[in-house]
Amino acid sequence: MFDHAYQNYMDHAYPADELMPLTCRGRVRGLEPSRGDVDDALGKFSLTLIDTLDTLVLLNKTTEFEAAVRRVLSDVRLDNDIVVSVFETNIRVLGGLLGGHSMAMMLKDGGQHMQWYQDELLHMAKDLGLRLLPAFNTSSGLPYPRVNLKYGVRGPETRTGTETDTCTACAGTIILEFAALSRFTGDPVFEAHARRALDFLWEKRQRNSNLVGTTINIHSGEWVRRDSGVGAGIDSYYEYLLKAYILLGDDQFLQRFNIHYASIMKYISQPPLLLDVHIHKPLLPARTWMDSLLAFFPGLQVLKGDIRPAIETHEMLYQVTKKHNFLPEAFTTDFRVHWAQHPLRPEFAESTYFLYKATGDPYYLEAGRTILDNLNRFARVPCGFAAMKDVRTGSHEDRMDSFFLAEMFKYLFLLFAETEDLPFDVEGYIFTTEAHLLPLSLSTAPRSSSIPSNRTSEEELDDSNFDWTCPNTRLLFPDPAFPRNLREPIRSAVDKSCPRPAPYREPGMGRPPLRAQDFMANNPEHLELLRRMGVSLIHLKDGRVQLVQHATQAVSAVAAEDGVRFMQEMMELSSQQQKEQLPPRAIQIVSHPFFGRVVLTAGPAQFGTDLSKSFTGVRGFVTVAEPYSGCSEITNADYVQGHIALLQRGQCMFAEKARHIQKAGAIGGIVIDDNEGSSSDTAPLFQMAGDGRNTDDITLPLLFLFHKEGNILLEALKEYREVEVLLSDKARDRGEALILPMVCGSCVSFCTDAPETGGDCQMESSPTDAEADSTQPEEVRDSEKREEPEGDTDSESSQSVDELLADWREDLEAFQQMEKDEL
Repeated sequence: MFDHAYQNYMDHAYPADELMPLTCRGRVRGLEPSRGDVDDALGKFSLTLIDTLDTLVLLNKTTEFEAAVRRVLSDVRLDNDIVVSVFETNIRVLGGLLGGHSMAMMLKDGGQHMQWYQDELLHMAKDLGLRLLPAFNTSSGLPYPRVNLKYGVRGPETRTGTETDTCTACAGTIILEFAALSRFTGDPVFEAHARRALDFLWEKRQRNSNLVGTTINIHSGEWVRRDSGVGAGIDSYYEYLLKAYILLGDDQFLQRFNIHYASIMKYISQPPLLLDVHIHKPLLPARTWMDSLLAFFPGLQVLKGDIRPAIETHEMLYQVTKKHNFLPEAFTTDFRVHWAQHPLRPEFAESTYFLYKATGDPYYLEAGRTILDNLNRFARVPCGFAAMKDVRTGSHEDRMDSFFLAEMFKYLFLLFAETEDLPFDVEGYIFTTEAHLLPLSLSTAPRSSSIPSNRTSEEELDDSNFDWTCPNTRLLFPDPAFPRNLREPIRSAVDKSCPRPAPYREPGMGRPPLRAQDFMANNPEHLELLRRMGVSLIHLKDGRVQLVQHATQAVSAVAAEDGVRFMQEMMELSSQQQKEQLPPRAIQIVSHPFFGRVVLTAGPAQFGTDLSKSFTGVRGFVTVAEPYSGCSEITNADYVQGHIALLQRGQCMFAEKARHIQKAGAIGGIVIDDNEGSSSDTAPLFQMAGDGRNTDDITLPLLFLFHKEGNILLEALKEYREVEVLLSDKARDRGEALILPMVCGSCVSFCTDAPETGGDCQMESSPTDAEADSTQPEEVRDSEKREEPEGDTDSESSQSVDELLADWREDLEAFQQMEKDEL
């Protein structure tokens, strides 16, 4: 297959940059109709040949490699007056030259081949590196996205240098090639520029979510696109942080990667899905589809050592591949085609290779066979392999990108090769994002002291110090049942098929089917019933659950029919619940010392008192219901009566909680999210739905607080014991609505606002306290504190309230800034 692709490029396209396999000719920029940004990879430098150099060596084609190097040295020019992508030229051409140089040195050291070689490819690489350097001449250190190979970025003759934005991956996928160039040549300037760009991106990460956006302004550092994922626009930034640590041994890269990775797994990873989110509101999905470039991520997770999610995401990608023959450029969360093209991308093959190395599971050899078979059946044409224009129809596009030869055949060959098939030990190399091979020995190469380091001093270095930085090639899961058990539910989720009509169920025969209105996601009996009906359940990060039914997984045809009915009922129930989008409500803490200054955003209920029709709202003191879930009869009804009950989300329907506290005499209820860390600043508005039954019997108001806001209320209650709140459709003006009676011992003061804000305060003294002064309320509170057990619990609690409020306000400011930016 490689020979078919490579020989057709050499016969029909060389010295052009790429082969056009349908018309059997070369693609020369300027002679073919422009394809927009895609053409920025083409620089009239025989791109495919340079990109393929180290593949030739890996596939034991040493003679062809030697001939190819001679061709590059004699034919390729790097000083063309042409504008190219800095990112693509770096990973494909500079990376290709460095990979070729690494292979040439390895062969020369072997004593049989390339004995004539005198670092010519390295000299070309340095020449190219110097031509890319002008792009880094920005105040931020982030490179311009494009550069003129002859004239740089300044001046009218460059026809570039006016851009303001670049993608995160474009600026963050430089360090491997530039550091290797510095280590090979001894010139630190390249590594220094690449490190500066990475440092700037790190500084500009969103500090709350620790995520980066997709597009950034190279001058100001402002995020232009604030969506964040692991696919197009960001992918190789994360890849290069981890691989830079492996190649260079600098702990700082690993520390940054680990911080990013934790956030990816917290917000973006919803196994088996990887969904983009907003960096300021990371619990809010930014889109409902995934792009094919994220297929590299399971491979990166293997390098990280996090195998379980790698298996799960890879299995999802494999099932999508089997469904459409290839991974579409983008596909939806229910695995339908979003963008139908497939330019023969290698990322899925890359992850397949890494997972096979980690598990030794022959299942991944079968996945590799699927890739091979589909390439030969659907993409192979007389003059090479053609990209798919539409995976649904099987139509072709007249392109064969250089990465097909640079990456696809490397990973497939390595997947199937035995040790004796390989001409050298690949464990001594790191793969760049273009699969070029850079030797790990570069980590000990001399370099300038001008480059900051977080590593051991040079004189302490020896090979044993670096054993731990290499990927672990031993089998991590010798039991093949482990990955199989992870894959099976994902296979059924992707491979949705309509069940055959099931036989009629006799009334009263067997167990009655589960009804959607009765379903509880945390009821083990219900989950077992779902399993029997072929329904699988996926917990999403924001507390919701996703249900997928696959009839062939049901225990019987009758159970499958019940599953179909259950899914239909659930869809109807969901549509009923979503038909009316209510605005958010407000919970205002009106008691001392808040006096209405703290307003918490609350989610409404689709039942109970409609606060938008109440001028005064509902005002009362809060108390925690027992049981806290509110899912059974309230045991502390004496305390709940006449109060607003606090409840925890979960274990039963919201309407059931409302009925229980209403029966106990509560005047209102507040449900607090059990999903730790959730906040109205970062998550979409939550609306509490009914239970599918008539809810007219519920007459009290019920509001929902996310965990962060709920914690503020709970901490206030812990510290001040009596906390009064106002439930309303919007916050009331403190000046006119909060004429608050403040009861302190035997003295009562009436304030139109908080005393410390200058509001008028009048003191009414009782006969026994005629000499009381304005400090008495504070003294009474102090005496109350002294009655508490020893310890500084109150001061600690007070501090925690302040911290919570400060944290909450900081999040709110970030949220408001994001809203402003979007407007």
